[in-house]
Amino acid sequence: MTVREGLRRDVEAFLASIAPEIPADRRAHIEDLVRTGIRLLDDGTDDGQLRLVSRAVKEMRHSWVLFNQYRGTRKVTIYGSARTPEDHPDYIAAKDFSSIMAQHDWMTITGAGDGIMKAGHEGPSRESIFGLRIRLPFETSANEVIEGDPKLVSFRYFFTRKLMFMAHADAVSVFPGGFGTMDELFECLTLIQTGKSSVVPVVLLEGEGRTYWEDWLAWITAHLADNGWICKEDLSLLHIASSPEEASSHIRLFYRRYHSARYVGPTYVLRLVTPLSDRQIDMLSEEFADLVDAGEMRQCEALPGERDHLDLPRLAFVHTKRGWGRMRELIDRINLLPLDGSC
Repeated sequence: MTVREGLRRDVEAFLASIAPEIPADRRAHIEDLVRTGIRLLDDGTDDGQLRLVSRAVKEMRHSWVLFNQYRGTRKVTIYGSARTPEDHPDYIAAKDFSSIMAQHDWMTITGAGDGIMKAGHEGPSRESIFGLRIRLPFETSANEVIEGDPKLVSFRYFFTRKLMFMAHADAVSVFPGGFGTMDELFECLTLIQTGKSSVVPVVLLEGEGRTYWEDWLAWITAHLADNGWICKEDLSLLHIASSPEEASSHIRLFYRRYHSARYVGPTYVLRLVTPLSDRQIDMLSEEFADLVDAGEMRQCEALPGERDHLDLPRLAFVHTKRGWGRMRELIDRINLLPLDGSC
């Protein structure tokens, strides 16, 4: 059996007939999805492979239906051990941190188990939390705080769950943990370091008197940075916070002037809450010239092809598409510049 003849034409005609109101460029993505699904019939895929693709797409769609209801609300993803007891300093710090973030109108995304995940749910009100549960043989129920909440989502696969942790995070806070926590932290840093995820604050936090992250960073510096396995600037992608209050302040400072970013072709566009002065742009252009591949940094309005936040001023430049630790440093520099236009 071969791929069905006329597949592209038939799928395009079918979708145009059932969803004529959807713009053609958006409909094209669904056409690709449908054609890919049909081609699986001819690709020698077995039942297990088909089941994985089908379930993964369903999990992603279900998650997006939920999260899309809360667009425009900042969210912090919290990682940490499910084994942390409730009287542990890390548990108390996680509970305090999530409470402080909720007081500043942030929502919390974490797992649905016990330990740090439960602490992240206990701090805010129930209206401010999401629970992303993974189905494990030894973990069949959610913690008592998130159980029964419509914002509790169950996942069969770690990769779809981790996608949702990062896709909706405006910040990430990581508490001490084991293999799973390290996996989540390193994937988060890898995604940002390689430009596969937006630059967001990554804050490492623990209970008072603990040295977990200090020891961790010493090892990372000695064995990764000093050996050249990562750039020194990559360490700018993370921040060890001294307290829940300082962690919250660090995250909120990130959005003092910076709003969001995206590529428009080769041009990287940083959306800003308030405009920069010409003097500030000249200073940034000189200090961060290594991030510019061609031309110069310029302030502008929304570029053709942009659809979101069209009212915000932009700092735009053709980006080298590398050096994301330096990009984090640029964002920090923008946020610390005086609002009166001075340098």
